[in-house]
Amino acid sequence: MALRQITLRDFVIVQTLELDLRNGFTVLTGETGAGKSILIDALQLALGARADAGVVREGCSKTDICAEFDCPAHARPWLDEGGFEADDRLLLRRTVDAQGKSRAWINGTPATASQLRSLGEMLVDIHGQHAWQSLTRPESVRGLLDAFAGVNTRDTASRWAQWRADLKALQQARAAQATLQQERERLQWQISEVDKLGPGDDEWEELDAQHKRLSHAQALLDGAQGTLQALQEDEGGAVSALTRAHALLQAQEHIEPEFANLADILASSLAQTTDVVHSLHSYLRHADIDPQRLTELDERMSQWMGLARRYKRPPAELPALLKDWKASLHELDAATDLDRLQASESASAKAYQAAARTLSMARAKAAPKLSASISQAMQGLGMEGGKFEVSVGKAAEPSPDGIDDVVFLVAGHPGMTPKPVGKVASGGELSRISLAIAVTTSELGAAPTLIFDEVDSGVGGAVAETVGRLMQQLGRDRQVLAVTHLPQVAACAHHHLKVAKNKSAQGTTSTVLVVQQDERVAEIARMLGGERSTETTLAHAREMLGTAVPALAEATTPPSDSSISSTAARKR
Repeated sequence: MALRQITLRDFVIVQTLELDLRNGFTVLTGETGAGKSILIDALQLALGARADAGVVREGCSKTDICAEFDCPAHARPWLDEGGFEADDRLLLRRTVDAQGKSRAWINGTPATASQLRSLGEMLVDIHGQHAWQSLTRPESVRGLLDAFAGVNTRDTASRWAQWRADLKALQQARAAQATLQQERERLQWQISEVDKLGPGDDEWEELDAQHKRLSHAQALLDGAQGTLQALQEDEGGAVSALTRAHALLQAQEHIEPEFANLADILASSLAQTTDVVHSLHSYLRHADIDPQRLTELDERMSQWMGLARRYKRPPAELPALLKDWKASLHELDAATDLDRLQASESASAKAYQAAARTLSMARAKAAPKLSASISQAMQGLGMEGGKFEVSVGKAAEPSPDGIDDVVFLVAGHPGMTPKPVGKVASGGELSRISLAIAVTTSELGAAPTLIFDEVDSGVGGAVAETVGRLMQQLGRDRQVLAVTHLPQVAACAHHHLKVAKNKSAQGTTSTVLVVQQDERVAEIARMLGGERSTETTLAHAREMLGTAVPALAEATTPPSDSSISSTAARKR
């Protein structure tokens, strides 16, 4: 089981629809314009297709689509990595409002449309009615062969990108040698000039501080001596005054205890003042007016200032500027190292060629198998004796996808030389070839649900019956949904859904009904002979149903009560 249920609210011309789906091969039929592809369009939207306000039913604020799947084992690692709950069931929900704004959820957790698309590729494989057009596009042809071979081009593309980057660096270095050399010489001259100064990281701050002290040396000495005099004057000095005051308080503290606390404070102040006196004496012993040192500092600072003005930077930034220049020179040296660049380009080119050859060998090995499988499928699709060939040749230029030119060739009749499909096949033949490819590749895919949206367009008669039986065969192992207008295909289905359009005063709505037994016979008869069925078309319809699925019990087993629930169905 794969797709269990799809629920629509206000989607295009569908008001409300809850549809339970079953295993096997299910067809959707209906008159032209009834909206047979609406379910497919809704499912694609739930799987991350581009949102558009046009999908909202007229007069409604938003459309709401839910699709419930059985969770396949190969999707669980992706869900875990994305932070989504990995349960037995997988619920995808998408809403689009009347302004075209879209929101999405995976198992109740908000998700992006890109995440829906990634997950959708693991759940559903959709073959559209215009799939044949891809047979003429090189990238689609190459991708189909790669998928059949079970390979991808990620490694080759990565090595291609590295090779092109290395080649570009080499070419730029060769083209810019003169300019780079001039820039290199300029940097070398600037570095040598600043290197002569040899600026230390914190040197400017220290020079500035020393220069300020020496240029104000006399004032500093006078200040220190004046302070000592104020503190140590015999009678009026601060030290003498503090000493006397302290002694007076100590003499009376036995009478007034509070004086003891005050005496302690004065003792502390006296000790600190004494420390200041000692420090000032030490300063005066070592301080000196040093004109020679001041001259040296003047010269050193002048060098700093000169270079700072030349390069328009604050003096303190010179060390950092020198480091930047040296780093730039190192980069230029690397950019002008043509030998190294050439070696890198050669190594990455060899790595790309090795990856491309590995990819090419896998394609060459898979091409005959794919050719034989599609040729075999063509025999029952009205192209007896036709031959399909996958040609793998050498491409004119290497690319991220490798060194191969992959072309699909076809011969529609025996004895003809296969030629490119776009040049020799008619539209009907292209549709049948596309169907043969879809059936062949679908058997190999991992997606549990296959959808064919009118891929049988342009075929009929015995070929149409073969198409139906092919899809019936696929439905034995996987869930297959097909939108078709061919009664031969519809008769082969295990389950039959009829899409009908209803007109009323409130507008036009589309509904989906389960048809079985007599109702299914009537629908097959309508597809055979038009709106008015005759005994002949009814008999033909019964005969088609009797021969299409004689041994499959589920073809006539009534669906469960919950298999379909819609507004129209309830009205019935």
